[in-house]
Amino acid sequence: MPDGILIIDKPTDWTSMDVCAKLRGVFHEKRIGHGGTLDPMATGVLPVFIGRATRAVEFAEKGDKEYIATLRLGIVTDTQDSTGRVLQEHSISVTIQDLKAILPQFTGTISQIPPMYSAIKINGKKLYQLARKGHEIERPARSITIHELEILDGPTESCEYLLRIRCSKGTYIRTLCHDIGQALGCGAVMSSLRRSMACGFSLDQSVTLEQILQSDDPSALLLPVDSFFSDRPALQISAAAEKKVRNGASVTIPNLGDGEYRLYGPDGSFLALSRSIQTKVTTIKSFFNV
Repeated sequence: MPDGILIIDKPTDWTSMDVCAKLRGVFHEKRIGHGGTLDPMATGVLPVFIGRATRAVEFAEKGDKEYIATLRLGIVTDTQDSTGRVLQEHSISVTIQDLKAILPQFTGTISQIPPMYSAIKINGKKLYQLARKGHEIERPARSITIHELEILDGPTESCEYLLRIRCSKGTYIRTLCHDIGQALGCGAVMSSLRRSMACGFSLDQSVTLEQILQSDDPSALLLPVDSFFSDRPALQISAAAEKKVRNGASVTIPNLGDGEYRLYGPDGSFLALSRSIQTKVTTIKSFFNV
């Protein structure tokens, strides 16, 4: 059975779940999950976990992400992007210097109110379901971090700027664009979005759905699951220690520093993501068949 990670360059007008459904048919595998939802209008890096690799999905949304987004000034919509219903239109006298001057306000740890058109649940109901019925309710602000925010290009004739954003989990880029527009006094929407990095994987590691569908051996395109944890040091253990790990026991390894490790058996097979505290190694998540 296939086990591994596919870095998909998601096409526009597909949901993240659409991609997973297509891949279930390709690989004949029910255990498929993705590492961070992309809206249908968005493209770019969508890590997809297949088979035993789905055990790593819980770690996927915790990491930082990077986006290339188009900010369009002068418009406010109900979805905060260019696909929504236009609520306001404003004349624009904003310069690139004005935009540069306010970007520091949106860098670092900031508060963001999630958009109504989102899958967040409040009192058991998804916000977008309420929004489609014309309802708007109060949403608590959430703390997010914008690590980097810069202008790559612009303005165009239609007052659009290309932005690069590196941010924490839970960041809504269309809300960031909306809030920037509010700060400038002219309104703004996100008119395009491309994710360039997620889960430590970048666009140059991605493949398209067309490549997968045309491949004689789609499994050959899979990355090993331990590539997701490549920032942790590798630790190879003895056969006796491997037996203990497979039975759910901890092992003691002298002179080992505290931290997280990729754990490998004597034959080089990836066993688990583990944590060492005072030389005692315990499994955080196993990736072997018990």
